[in-house]
Amino acid sequence: MDKLTALKTYFGYDSFREGQEELIDALCAGRDVFGVMPTGAGKSLCYQIPAVLLGGITLVVSPLISLMKDQVGALNQAGIRACYLNSSLSYRQYRLALQYAAEGKYRIAYVAPERLLTPEFLAFAQSADIRLLCVDEAHCVSQWGHDFRPAYLDIARFVELLPKRPTMAAFTATATRAVRKDILKLLGLTQPMLKTTGFDRKNLHFSVITPPDKYRALKRQIDRHAEEDSGIVYCLTRKAVEEVCEQLVADGYSATRYHAGLEDTERGQNQDDFRFDRKKIMVATNAFGMGIDKSNVRYVIHYHMPKNMESYYQEAGRAGRDGLPSDCVLLFAERDVAIGRFIIEHAGEDGEPRDPERVAQEIDLLMKMESYCKTTDCLRAYILRYFGEDAPEECGACSNCEGDFVVADVTDRAEKILGCVTTCRERFGAGVIADTVRGSSSQKLKLNRMDKNPYYAALCTETDEQIHALIDHLCVRGYLTRDTEGLPVLRLTARGTDVLNGIERVTMRTEKMPERPIARKSLRGTLFETLRVLRLELAKREFVPPYAVFSDNTLQQMSEKRPHDEDELLAISGVGQTKLKKYGKLFLDAIRNFEDEI
Repeated sequence: MDKLTALKTYFGYDSFREGQEELIDALCAGRDVFGVMPTGAGKSLCYQIPAVLLGGITLVVSPLISLMKDQVGALNQAGIRACYLNSSLSYRQYRLALQYAAEGKYRIAYVAPERLLTPEFLAFAQSADIRLLCVDEAHCVSQWGHDFRPAYLDIARFVELLPKRPTMAAFTATATRAVRKDILKLLGLTQPMLKTTGFDRKNLHFSVITPPDKYRALKRQIDRHAEEDSGIVYCLTRKAVEEVCEQLVADGYSATRYHAGLEDTERGQNQDDFRFDRKKIMVATNAFGMGIDKSNVRYVIHYHMPKNMESYYQEAGRAGRDGLPSDCVLLFAERDVAIGRFIIEHAGEDGEPRDPERVAQEIDLLMKMESYCKTTDCLRAYILRYFGEDAPEECGACSNCEGDFVVADVTDRAEKILGCVTTCRERFGAGVIADTVRGSSSQKLKLNRMDKNPYYAALCTETDEQIHALIDHLCVRGYLTRDTEGLPVLRLTARGTDVLNGIERVTMRTEKMPERPIARKSLRGTLFETLRVLRLELAKREFVPPYAVFSDNTLQQMSEKRPHDEDELLAISGVGQTKLKKYGKLFLDAIRNFEDEI
């Protein structure tokens, strides 16, 4: 069997996505690889296809039980024998899974990193025919990554203890250049093929809203979607999760909750309710979602600003994994920044003070996240540039690009802010600078003699909001930086100096954006919904999530193309030989019956 035959037979696709084929070819040739691919770009296929072709067993180090369950369930549905080895199994189940894996009954085995160096697992690994070792969510190995997992540091030691080093693969969705460098070093990859496919997810629509009432704004965003659509609402604290979920349920929404304070049994039940479409909305902290392979999430709404861009893009990227249009909305409030800073500064274990260098770095990342929430520039461009990619000035598919903007020359106002920062010898943050140029009569300004600054009241006709927006713009555009050691003091950059010297001018977009209209709708009565109902019945019968039968994207193609025989159905993306045999007749009959009734 070759790679294209395996792709169609087991997964139902006729061609590879960007980067997949190169990574697969390298792994099949015995070369280490490192892939940086956004959520939903198809990372798992990059090691699942080689696992089928290479023989032996492929070991996948994975950080979360939920990820393993989803992946293993989907693989077994596709006809590839797979298992997982983690704490959710009883001791008898664990021993039996190890035995079957040792006997070669599984092509792929998922394992938690904490298991690698345990005597029982190590004994299995040292006698097993491990051809490929894949490290999923590889950013967890870096202490400077956003989901550091200490047990990931055991991976390199585990490989050293194997009688023969397997080919190694590492994959992550979100990693800055510094984290990527850490991954290469700490995992000990040998001259790997590096592939970054780009972070852009064109099917995602990004929005930032600063509403006077967050809960009302949340309901408006949910109501824009069909009642049958699945969505995730992320909150920063457990308390907020409880309050938001309770309000949604009281208002008649199909919602459940997830956070680390719940009992394991309730967390598991709530997660399954969401995966199996028994509940449409999951309200959760960031404890939920890494590795959740639910392809039909149509929207992700952040009720609070996350602490960094890596977390935001990973969480937002859980929308639209099937490639269909989906929304990523962030509801921002100034208080979010203060909450995020408090969490960073008080996140030490057992009351121990945190490493000042780590705190400073995390606050810097928080400030960059705040800048995203306040920029009037293209949101997609901001994200892509953050991760080191070039991007056009406008994408045409985010709330900023869709808004009604006027591009204005703000050099005169910018000079006053930059001049104020310079003349106070870069001693203060945005709050003091804004109060100074606005002409505030606060006691704090008088104590620091900022009421004597030459730029005092230089922008007295501007509102506090307008001045802060301009300061944020100057930071985003690189005219100012925020020093995060201690207080976030503003400092002038070389570009800022050029503005003061008359070398460079500053432009800024001013927004006049109407709210997107509410469009609560139902899919009932359509062929797509008929197929969804059939899919749900089959999923219940087989105890698998509905998207493990067919994705929304596959059902939508069936609805549009309306295949009448097995050959036409097989031509639909997502329909492979295995699923054709299991479900083909049922879906063809459903399409035929629907057409007979209209």
